[in-house]
Amino acid sequence: MSDKPWDGRFSQKTDVTVEAFTSSIDVDKRLYLHDIEGSIAHCRMLANVSIITDKEASLIISGLEKIKKDIESGKFKYDDRLEDIHMHIEARLAKDIGKVALKLHTARSRNDQVALDVRMYLRDEVHKIISGLAGLRKAIIDLSEKHTDAIMPGYTHLQKAQPVLFSHCLMAYYEMFLRDTERMRDCLKRINIMPLGSAALAGTTYPIDRDYTAKLLGFPKVTANSLDSVSDRDFIIEFISCAAICMVHFSRISEDFVIWSSYEFGFIELPDAFATGSSIMPQKKNPDVCELTRGKSGRVFGDLIAMLTIMKSLPLSYNRDMQEDKTAMFDAADTLNACIAIYARMLPNLKIKKDVMLKACSSGYLNATDMADYLVTKGMPFREAHSCAGKAVAFALKRGKELHELSLSEIKTFSHLFSDDVYEVLTPASMINRRKSFGGTSQGNILSAIKKAKKDIAKEKGRND
Repeated sequence: MSDKPWDGRFSQKTDVTVEAFTSSIDVDKRLYLHDIEGSIAHCRMLANVSIITDKEASLIISGLEKIKKDIESGKFKYDDRLEDIHMHIEARLAKDIGKVALKLHTARSRNDQVALDVRMYLRDEVHKIISGLAGLRKAIIDLSEKHTDAIMPGYTHLQKAQPVLFSHCLMAYYEMFLRDTERMRDCLKRINIMPLGSAALAGTTYPIDRDYTAKLLGFPKVTANSLDSVSDRDFIIEFISCAAICMVHFSRISEDFVIWSSYEFGFIELPDAFATGSSIMPQKKNPDVCELTRGKSGRVFGDLIAMLTIMKSLPLSYNRDMQEDKTAMFDAADTLNACIAIYARMLPNLKIKKDVMLKACSSGYLNATDMADYLVTKGMPFREAHSCAGKAVAFALKRGKELHELSLSEIKTFSHLFSDDVYEVLTPASMINRRKSFGGTSQGNILSAIKKAKKDIAKEKGRND
């Protein structure tokens, strides 16, 4: 006979290899706080509807609070034979306060218990991520505001395209991380639903009050179907999906920083505290933080694939496969939080090399579109103007010159509409500030975008406070 909670059905002890194989305590012990908080709320509800007495509830709650202190102080002992954090806490509670501890599991199952724990954990993590993203976005705003006059080449296909403000590039990432914030907030709506009281799969015969439990735990509503309640992991999949999209953005900004900090570009310099050297080449300064962040995106993508694969063919309702959900969930949350934290610390210390950026704008024919636009303002159809500017580029290429280095007489060979005012149009500053369409790279637009972003951050802070 085993000492498991299901020992009434079995005639043999669980094999030790099975105990080790099925144990999840090394992973789910992180849920101890949420498990205890959920148990305390469940206990209070049981007392409130007179399933247990107030005296019994008080004894159970005191025991749970003592276990919490022991876990936090490192005194608590873990054992594979007890499988998970729920059984560890239940066994320890019984040891501490006796048989009354066994009443705590009335009207619930480990199925709805773990569903509650992971929802509570994710709720806390999403709030933490939203707060972290606000700090990151604030760092982007601050860096942008310091460098609203820095002009750099913009790229398409990693080829020089048109001049843009460096702050415009940074604010592009602000928009990405803003969308990530909004996705996390929306995801929270599906996370923040209380499943406890669904029991194993069919609900319970006891006169429980699920709304009362939900109120105690801060859930705005309860799940509507007991089968779905214990087998739903959509909220974890959605969270990791949101995390994966956010990691795409971290990977992209990391790639830009790796390129921009390279010797060949030299647009920025990463702070020494956020770079590493080589064990053999003394001159090296490697962008390891950016590279590791870029690489860690693959981990979170893998977490998403793992969760989708775990859930894709499971029949109703709970299946033990779902024990594997926590590894992916924890890893995605930990990885994203780490990337948010390190970038929020690194960004304020970036060195921006404005002169190098501006010099890079003087080559590569970045002003070809503006030459065409100039002709359009003189009455030439754009397609014709495009062709005309293209011929001017070809002409300049053969002579090893940039467009603005051509003489007026040379430029006039492509159209009589050119006059000496074209040279002003072809300067980086003019190209920047003429792009006043909403969302464009003009300095006025960027200043307005920064002002709005600062107001939005302040509103978020006020709402969170």
